[in-house]
Amino acid sequence: MKRLFFGAITACACLITACTKENFLDKTATTDLDEQSVFSDSARSMDFLSNIYANVDFSFSLSRFGGAAGLDAGSDEAEGPLSTTVTTYNQFASGGVTAFSIATDAWNNSYTQIRAVNQYLKHLAVIPFPDHLKSRTKGEAIFLRAWYYALMLKHYGGVPVIGDTVYAETDKINTVRNTYEECVNYITEQCDLAASLLSASYAGLDYGRATKGAALALKAKVLLYAASPLFNGGAETDDAALKAIISYPTYDVNRWKLAADAAKAVIDLGAYSLNIDNDTKPGYGFYNLFQKRVNSEYIFARMEPDNKDLENLWRPPSRGGSSTQGSFPYQNLVDAFEMKNGLSITDPASGYNADDPYTNRDPRLDFTVTHNLSMIYVAYDQLRPVYTYDGEPNGDGFGAGTPTGYYGNKMCNDNVIPNYFFNVSQRCYPMIRYADILLMYAEAMNEYAGPSQEVYDAVEAIRQRAGLDPYQLKQGMNKDEMRTAIQHERQVELAFEESRFWDVRRWKIADQTDNQTMYGMRVQKDANGNYSYSKETVRKRSFRAAMYLWPIPQSEVAKSSDLLQNPGY
Repeated sequence: MKRLFFGAITACACLITACTKENFLDKTATTDLDEQSVFSDSARSMDFLSNIYANVDFSFSLSRFGGAAGLDAGSDEAEGPLSTTVTTYNQFASGGVTAFSIATDAWNNSYTQIRAVNQYLKHLAVIPFPDHLKSRTKGEAIFLRAWYYALMLKHYGGVPVIGDTVYAETDKINTVRNTYEECVNYITEQCDLAASLLSASYAGLDYGRATKGAALALKAKVLLYAASPLFNGGAETDDAALKAIISYPTYDVNRWKLAADAAKAVIDLGAYSLNIDNDTKPGYGFYNLFQKRVNSEYIFARMEPDNKDLENLWRPPSRGGSSTQGSFPYQNLVDAFEMKNGLSITDPASGYNADDPYTNRDPRLDFTVTHNLSMIYVAYDQLRPVYTYDGEPNGDGFGAGTPTGYYGNKMCNDNVIPNYFFNVSQRCYPMIRYADILLMYAEAMNEYAGPSQEVYDAVEAIRQRAGLDPYQLKQGMNKDEMRTAIQHERQVELAFEESRFWDVRRWKIADQTDNQTMYGMRVQKDANGNYSYSKETVRKRSFRAAMYLWPIPQSEVAKSSDLLQNPGY
C-alpha cells in the first residue's frame, strides 16, 4: 500500500486567521503552527475550523479551471475562453476527458479538508471552549465533513470513507471504495447528527456558519441525487461490484419519497423564504437576493468580503471586464428563457419576435445574461447600452470580446463598475438556497406520486417570484410533462450556480444536452441603426457515456490496485 493520498498531511501548516470586520471568513493571513499550539488556544482552534470552510465553494467557483471558467463551461450553459492548454472545461466540451488530465481538486481538496475535520474532532475535548461552543463547533465540523464527502460523491460515485481516522504520513490506509449506498448512508447520518447540534441561525460575526437548515438541506440534496436515474440503479457497467460503487444496484421509487421528505423538513423549519420584489420591477427580488450578504433565501453560502469579482470576470471590455477569461452564455441557454407571459419562445402564441429577441422575456434572462442593448453603467452615473454588433468599436462584439455574442450577468451588481475603485458588492456565493429546495421537493414529489397540488405550488412560487405574468403552469399535466417543467425551471432559475452540469448527469440526459451544436448570436447593424440577429455556430460539443462520472485522477489510482477506476477510463 502506498503513502497517504488524501491530500496534505499537515493541515495545520496553513492556518487561516479570520478578520473580525465582516464575517468569520473575511480577510485572512497564514502562519505556521503545530497541533499543540493550535488546539491549546481557543482563537487558533476557531481559526482552524474556519479554514475548513474556505474551500466549500471550490466546485461551485465560476473561475474553477484554467482560463477562469467553471462547470458552466463544462455544460450546455456557456463557452469557456479560448485556451491553448488542456483544461477540464474544454475536456468536457470536446469529450476528451481522461484520468490523466482531469482536475484533481475534487479529490485533493475534499480529503484534505476531511482530514482537517478529523483533526479538529480528535482535539475538541482539550480545546478551551465552553461546553455550548464545543457542541456547536462539533456540529459545524461534522457538517463540513459531510459536505466534502457529498462533493466527491457527485463527482465520482462511492469513495473510501475514512470515518474519524487521522492518518499519519507513514500509515497504511484503506483505499477500497465504499459502495454508493454506504456513502449515502454515512453522509445522511452525519447530516442528522450535525443538525442535532446546530442552531437554526447565527447572527453578527457568526453569520454564514453551518446551521441546522444547512445540514438538513445537504441531506435533501444527497438523497435527491441518490433517487435520480444515474444513481438509482442507473449505472452502466457489467461489473456488479463496480456498479454498487457508483450507484444503487437496482431502482427503488421510494428513494424519491426519502428525498421529498428531506426537502420538506427544510421547508417546515419556516426559517427560509423566497426573496420577492416585483414592485421595483418584475423579477427584481431574484436579482436583489444575490446582492445581499444576509437574506432569507440563503441556506448555506460561501461568505465573502465586499468584492467585484464577478464584475471583473464577466463585464464586457467596454465596462472594464476581461475578454480572455470567464464563461460566455450560449444561445441555447438564452432560448430556454420563456417570454414574460410564461410561454416558450417556440410557442406561436408567445409573442416572440426574432427581430427583437430580448423584449418581454422572462425577467431572469436580463439578470443572467448581458446581450446587445443591455443597459450597464460605463461610469458611476452614466448608464449606457452594451453593443455586440459586428464591428462594434469597443471590442464588445461577437468574435471580439465574446465568442457567443453574450456575457454573463448572473449575480452581478448593476451599480458595480470593474474599474471604478469605490464600487463593490456584498455578494456571497449561494451553495444551497431556498429556491433549490422548493424545486428539489417538487421534483421528488412528482417522481414519487405525480404532479400533486404541492408540486404545482412549489414550482409556481418560483415562477411568480421571477416576475412571470401569468406565472401559473398548465393545469392537468402528467408526470412526464411536469418533469419537463421542473427541469426547465432548474435550468433558468439556477443557471451558473453549479446546478446544470450535475442535473443533466443525474437525469441521464447529458448525452442529449451536451452532445449537440452550441450557438451564439451574431448581431449586425445597418446604416439606419437597425439591428438584425442570426444564430451562429460556436461549437459542436461531444459527450460519451463515461463522462456521466468523473474519473478518479490517475495519480491516485496508480498508488493502489484496490482503488477501482470508474467505467470508461
